[in-house]
Amino acid sequence: MAGIDSQSSVGSMNSDLDHSKVEHCFQEFYTEVKQIEKRDSVLTSKQQIDRLLRAGSSYFNLNPYEVLQIDHELPVEEIKKKYKRLSILVHPDKNSDDADRAQQAFEVINRAWKILENDKTRKRCLEIVEEATGMTDLAISEKRKKLKKEGKDTRIDEDDPVKYRRAVYVMTIKLFADMERKRRELEQRDMEERKRKRETEIEAEEKAKVDKEWQKNFEESRQGRVSSWQKFQHKKTKTSKGFFKPPKNKMEQR
Repeated sequence: MAGIDSQSSVGSMNSDLDHSKVEHCFQEFYTEVKQIEKRDSVLTSKQQIDRLLRAGSSYFNLNPYEVLQIDHELPVEEIKKKYKRLSILVHPDKNSDDADRAQQAFEVINRAWKILENDKTRKRCLEIVEEATGMTDLAISEKRKKLKKEGKDTRIDEDDPVKYRRAVYVMTIKLFADMERKRRELEQRDMEERKRKRETEIEAEEKAKVDKEWQKNFEESRQGRVSSWQKFQHKKTKTSKGFFKPPKNKMEQR
């Protein structure tokens, strides 16, 4: 019994240690997130404009959460508050010395808000984040299996909460980019289809126009032909009435 109690105590101690380790990691992660949020919240107008128009911004700005620097679980009311703060910060009127770039940044922020303001598109964005998390977890699982099969240490970089969050972030950006690529492909196909349809319509309209013109010309020429024929017949009849018929030859009698 003493042995069992001893093992139970050790197990409980290990469990407490594991729990303590998880709590410690979480606190480190939470502290870093708060530091990032604090750093981002004090960005100046110029720094925000630079951030939104930095190299690769057309790729990163596909993610509205990245644009507004918010967590995907933030309520809509809080998202709206963050949007208003950022839109005021980069508004062209507030940045008259860099109005053109400020206008571009302002439009990026507005576009992100419009996406998250709408229930349907916001739901789709949340699904993308969930999909990114699931794909990251799957990739981590496969990585562990491979290491275990090779007889190696199964500890990986993503065990660090900060690096795990980074992996999810990268996957999220990738999925938003994939969604945009598919949207553009569909838009291109739709545009080409509309173009083909319009070309067909124009071709049909041109054919109908030619047919109508031909029919009109035919009718006009038909009237001319009928008139000419009638005149010819009338002239022929008139000539026939005044035509001199020579007498029939009689056989000579002897």
